This record gives sequence, structure tokens and C-alpha cells, in this order.
Amino acid sequence: MNTRLSAEDARVISEHETSILIYDFADQIPSAFSFSNVDVELVGSGQGVTAGQQALKVSTRSKENFYTSIFIEPEQPFDWSQLPHFCFAFDATNLGKRSTQIFINIFDKQGQMHSRSINVQGNSCKTYLNELKGEYLKGGLNYQSGFRSNPASWDTPFHYATWMWGEMNIDLSAVAKIELSIHGTLIDHQLVLDNFRVILTPDSNPDFLKGCLDKFGQNAAVDTVEKIHSEEQLLSVTAAELKSLEQGAMPQRSLFGGFTGGPQLDASGYFRAEKIEGKWSLVDPDGYPYFATGLDIIRLANSFTITGVDYDHSTVAARSNDDVTPEDSKEKLEISQQAFDSAYVANQTRRDFFEWLPDYDDPLAEHYSYMRELFEGPVDRGEIFSFYSANLQRKYGQDGQDYMAKWREVTMDRMLNWGFSCLGNWTAPEFYDNKKIPYFANGWIIGEFKTVTSGDDFWAPLPDPFDPVFRERAEATVSQVNAEIKGSPWCVGIFIDNEKSWGRMDTVKSHYGIATHTLGRSDQDSPTKAVFTQALKDKYSSIDKLNQAWQSDISSWEDVAAGLTDLGHNEAQLNDYSMLLELYASEYFKVVNESLKAQLPNHLYLGARFADWGCNPEVVRAAAKHVDVVSYNYYKEGLHPEPWKFLAEVDMPSIIGEFHIGVKEGFYHAGLVTANDQTERGEMFEDYLNSVIDNPYFVGAHWFQYIDSPITGRSFDGENYNVGFVGITDVPYQPMVDAAKRVNGNMYQRRFGKTKD
Repeated sequence: MNTRLSAEDARVISEHETSILIYDFADQIPSAFSFSNVDVELVGSGQGVTAGQQALKVSTRSKENFYTSIFIEPEQPFDWSQLPHFCFAFDATNLGKRSTQIFINIFDKQGQMHSRSINVQGNSCKTYLNELKGEYLKGGLNYQSGFRSNPASWDTPFHYATWMWGEMNIDLSAVAKIELSIHGTLIDHQLVLDNFRVILTPDSNPDFLKGCLDKFGQNAAVDTVEKIHSEEQLLSVTAAELKSLEQGAMPQRSLFGGFTGGPQLDASGYFRAEKIEGKWSLVDPDGYPYFATGLDIIRLANSFTITGVDYDHSTVAARSNDDVTPEDSKEKLEISQQAFDSAYVANQTRRDFFEWLPDYDDPLAEHYSYMRELFEGPVDRGEIFSFYSANLQRKYGQDGQDYMAKWREVTMDRMLNWGFSCLGNWTAPEFYDNKKIPYFANGWIIGEFKTVTSGDDFWAPLPDPFDPVFRERAEATVSQVNAEIKGSPWCVGIFIDNEKSWGRMDTVKSHYGIATHTLGRSDQDSPTKAVFTQALKDKYSSIDKLNQAWQSDISSWEDVAAGLTDLGHNEAQLNDYSMLLELYASEYFKVVNESLKAQLPNHLYLGARFADWGCNPEVVRAAAKHVDVVSYNYYKEGLHPEPWKFLAEVDMPSIIGEFHIGVKEGFYHAGLVTANDQTERGEMFEDYLNSVIDNPYFVGAHWFQYIDSPITGRSFDGENYNVGFVGITDVPYQPMVDAAKRVNGNMYQRRFGKTKD
């Protein structure tokens, strides 16, 4: 087949499609296709065929296998570089009731990956677009908008794939592999795929996002069940919800949310972890078994979005060098009148997103703030606004009432009524004195200590725990946490830090990056490197023994101290990299644990919340030596048994720190795990949480997050996900509430299997 395509090869199919067919299944399955943990067959007309006489039926074995994939690898890479703006496209028919999330991973010859995601609705047949070349794919995070994912910038009846990660612009002259991956799901899926092609896209509409938000922060162009159209409607919906919350908390709950229908153990006065009938469990201060379900981000800090306006920087207070709170966790930075007076439009594209923003003398102007540094986005810094907090004032601030106090009260009533047993991570400290529901506290260790790198540091470089300054900053962080929780028994435990880049498991280079990159540095420059050098000396005693094991030709220990490059990967080296990685991670968790227990000896240390992309056996073993509970952020459809087999070996109480499922109803990005609609989202939430409840090593799970992301992206990094239990108007998603009541209402009986008479 011809792998080099140009616009002259395209045919007009309809008013919405000018395309070039790459593969169909009219005769056979093309040799470029291969499959992993998938059963395939050709099916005839009436079964999802959209081109020719046959199509490809795919039956995944995803219930048994974590990864199931379809690969397309032509003998020669595709050269699509001469095409004008275009999308890779295909048709998909879902034969099942439950929707299917497919990750479309497109690789160039250099291995760069462009990854998007689609949600194929159950019992549907649709066309899906993966944009590879276009006006708004320039630059990094969705050129100009700052969103994690944009919608299509032209009118189309087809479904536009959501941007996930990788390289926005790969080498289109050498497209070597396309993978359709279905992974992390708890069920098998059946699909029919057909008509793989490239579709040329029309000219973009430069105003495709102009005026996309209404005055409530909702999508101005899309109606949903939860959408608010007036302030009168908002007050009416609020009154009805407040009436429903009068039902109160769930039955068989102790003062601290534990299970009174089971055995009562010794009361220690604080939360602890122990095994109950062979299953790890938390135990509340009064001795009742306790399973922690809750919502993260019960605060306003992440509800702000960038307006495109900036001020004279000299009018904005600078960050303090000894600050222990990252910029994106700041609740609100007060803006002076002098700053307002200096306002100017720094990014017109962003400013044009909003149908309405309050004048600076409007009562709702108090919901402006300022972001002094961003992880990524369309500006380096600038004005931000919270539609969510403005809507709280509209809802609860009538006649000058304290709307924030009312919001905290309503939030507490919701958590109890919905059956949650705690407030999750990143809850505002203003909730800590509530004495109605336990909470999880958190801290960040930031400061001017030395760092190391994994070679693929997502959020930031990693700290050097052997640098004395790191211990100083850890102690400062714990002091702040201590001042906030005040020794309260209502605090279940403390997370310190989050999603560090400990090393990905996909390659040797990424797995052991901390070890190999640090070995390349000098002992004088890096305290961790000096410890690594000494560890190798202690193991081998002589440089000759090291060379014999490593099959290397290092002249002396002085050369080791100066830094080693071009390291090999033989078995002895890999064992040593593993040893050094665990040595590094052990020191990190040791320093944090010692700092925490020195000031808060009665509270649980819950680790640093491993992301599945930054979690490896060495670091988990290191954490298990020092933490009370190992924490994981796990964005899949549930706890698939395959990747969690290691829990039996570690045998530690574990907790899910983050998970979510989202929907693209009025949003441009559903989230990391997707459903088709709010009803299905509730069902998937229930399935996920039940998979945690059924696992004997887990003691809880926290949903990320309480409030939807702003549709125009949270100010720190552009996340624009529909992952809240409540929307931007503070209106709950009823299917999520119903699901929470079902699963939370039965979790203790399901976990412990009995009820006390």
C-alpha cells in the first residue's frame, strides 16, 4: 500500500468528509494489524460494517488482562507530512451496554507518542477523530486556550478525541505505529471497527471558544439536567437540596464514622491500623472498624480559572521564601485596589471566553484572585476568578449572610447524608474543627534543598533527602500541619507530598532513572550521590570487584565519586540500581516519618500517594518500612487484580488517595477515566469503590474531587475535567449522590460480612 499520502489522494465522501481510506476489512484482516489479549473475527453487513462488506469484530479479554490492545504497524511508516490539516479517523460500533474507553496512541519512528482518548457509547455506531495536524495543535498545552483538551475548532458531526498526554506534534513523516488500547477496565468489551482513514479538516473557526462560558461559569452552548439558567432557579434548587439533607447521617455509624454493627476493639483515642479477621482495617478512636471513603479537594483553591488579565506585578504580594504551601494550594490571594487599577488584557483569547466577569466594584469581584506561578498554561501568571465561589455567594449570601460558613455547613451535611466517612485529602483547614466527620490532613515539603532527577520528572524534580536542608523543610511542614490539626483525634492521618516521579516501569532507563542520573553526578554536588558511592564501596570494597560485576573499566573510586556516564544494564548493574533506588526512597520516607512522629506521634503517616506512572517495587518497599499506610492514586475503572498482586508480598494497609470518572456533557475534557453519561458515571463509581472494599489490603478510597474543574481549566495547569460530585454552580449530580448512598450504605456489611444484633 502507499504509505505516503497527499491531499490529491482524498475523495469527497459527504459535506462533512473528505478522506483517504487506509484500511478496511473487505477482503481480510490487513497484515499490519496485530492483537494483544483480544479475540477478533470478520463480520458481515448489519454488524457495524461501514466500508466494504466486512468489518473487524473485537472481543477483549480485559476482565482477565489489564492491557488489551490492537496494533497497526505498516511495513514502512506512514508519511502524512504533506497533508493539510487532518485527523486520523475510524468507525466504532459498541455491541455492549457499557461504554468503552479507548486510548489512541500514535507513535512516530523516534518513539514519540501522541495520546488521545474516546468514549464509545454502549449500543452505538459513530465516527471518531484524532486530530494530528491543525492550527490549534501548535505549541504545548493546546495552543492559546490553556485547556488540558480543546474541542474541535470546526463544525463536525463526528466525535473529537480528547487530548491525554505525550507529544502534541509528533513526526508526521514517519508514523510507525498506532495502538488502540483498552486497559484498566473490570469487564470485557465487544466492538466492531471499520474504515480506518484520514479525514481532511476544514478551516478552523478562530472564534470557536469565544463566549463559551455563561455568567455562572457553565458551558453557554450546552444544556444539561443540572444547568442553572437564573439566580431564582439556583435558589429554588438550593432550597430543595437543603430539605433533603435533613435526613441526616447513615445508621450504624459511630461518633467517628466507624461501624457499630461489628466488633468493638480496644479504644486508643486515635485512629490506627490493624487486621480484623485477616483484612487490614482502620480502627476509629473509640475502637470501631473504620473504612475511609471521602472526597478530595474540599476547598476553593482549585476552583479558579485564568481570565487573561494581568496587573502591574509590583502591586501583587510576592511569595515568601519560607512558604510551606504551593501556589496552587493557596485558598485566595487578596487583590488590592492598586492592582485592580493597573489591570490590562494580557491574553485576549482567554478574556474572550467569558460572556461575563464582574466589574471590580461589583460585590462578586471579591472572587478575583491572582496566580503568581503556573505549572503550564497560556500565560506565565495573572488574574484568576472563581465562578464556584461567586455562585456560593449567590446561593448562600442573601441579605449579607456568611456564605462561606453556610457552605461549610452544607458540605458537612452532604458528606454525612451521602454516607462518606471522612473528608479526603486537600480539605481546607477551616473544616478541621467540625467534630462531625473525620478528615485527612496534608502537607508539602518545598524549599531550597538540593534535588535529584528521574529523567522524567512530571510535576517537579525530586528532593535530595540526604541534604540537611530537606529535613529542616520537612520539620517546617510538619510544624504547619501540627498547628492546623492541634492534636485532634478527628484527624485520621497525614499525607505528605504527592505523585512524585519515582520512576516508570515501562523501560529500564525510566525505572532506574533516579539511580543512573544520580550516579552521573559528583559526590560534592549531590549528597545522594555521595551516599550511593559509599554504598557501592561497602558492597564491593575494591574497584576491581565493581568492574568485574559491572563488566566496566572504571579507574578508581575517585572516578565513581566524580560521576559515571554511559552506564550499562547487565544483571549486576540492575541489581545495584535497584539497591540504590530503594536506599534513596528509604531515606526520603525515613526523614518524613521521623519529622512527623516527633511532633504528631499519635497520627498515621500515610505516605506520598504513588501515581501508577511513578510507582515501582523498590519505592513501595521503601515506603512500607516507614509509613503506617501506603497510599496510591489510581485512575482506572477499578482495582484490576493483575497489577495489584504485589500487595500480598508487601502486606501493608493501603489506601486509594485519588480516583475519578468523568463525562463530556458540557465539558471539553471528561477526565482520566470516562463514562458516557452521569448515570453510568455513578454506576462506575460504585463498581470502583466496591473493588476497593473487596480487597483485603485496602482501608479506604478518596474520590478526586468534590467540585468540577472549571470548564476553562483550573488556573495552575488547565485541568478542565467533569469529575466533581457537585458542578460549578454547587449543584450535586444526583446519579453520583444516589450511587454514593448505595455503596457507602452497604460498605461495612460488604467489608465485614456481618451485623451485630
